[in-house]
Amino acid sequence: MTLTAIIIEDEATSREILREYLAKYCPQVKVVGEAATIKAGLQLIETHALDLVFLDVEMPFGNAFDLLEQVPDRTFETVFVTAYDHYALDALNNHAAYYLMKPISIDELQKAVNYVLEIKEKENALENTMLRPKIKNVEGKITLPQQDGFQVLNVTEILYCKADDNYTEIYLANKKILVSKTLKYFEEALADFPFARIHKSYLVNVNEIVKYKKGKGGSVVVSNGKELMVSASKKKDLLSYF
Repeated sequence: MTLTAIIIEDEATSREILREYLAKYCPQVKVVGEAATIKAGLQLIETHALDLVFLDVEMPFGNAFDLLEQVPDRTFETVFVTAYDHYALDALNNHAAYYLMKPISIDELQKAVNYVLEIKEKENALENTMLRPKIKNVEGKITLPQQDGFQVLNVTEILYCKADDNYTEIYLANKKILVSKTLKYFEEALADFPFARIHKSYLVNVNEIVKYKKGKGGSVVVSNGKELMVSASKKKDLLSYF
């Protein structure tokens, strides 16, 4: 598979280095355009069907996040390229697939490209097909601490869990249970069952996923109709279940 990509970077030397690295070390990537400004980058995004955008964080008259705000329904993956490590959290919150530091490491660049390639290949394989998890329901029970004791719940009843600070909301088909435990606690407690951490806020029962949607980081729809966001960094792990 070939990844159609563009480079949005205001420094000509940095664009040239990245272009040459991609041509030499990442032949799976076809660069179809380059831009030095947010405006020019948006024009490229609007005129090409893209799989991947290499995006510098700091540019004249704005930054990468200003650009992404103007592309709400994006289906491409984003690899941030920057000399500053303090943008990592913002990049994560903007569904970055990868975060490359300047000067660019060839090994890290290859890892970034391979990560996006695996995601795109899996998405294409699953497109227009019914999602069938490779694992079956695993019977088991979990105890939920309550003020007056604890509640015993069949694991298969759980659709998904949502973080709420130091609490977790447990969603069943017809009700929600609030538990004074973190989402990390339930991620560990349900590690032997088919539950995937798809986002910093969500842990989902893979067998309850009925639809996967491309976009930003992507999203899934569970059996009760609720749509949950998927972080780009979690997408590969999620897709491996199918």
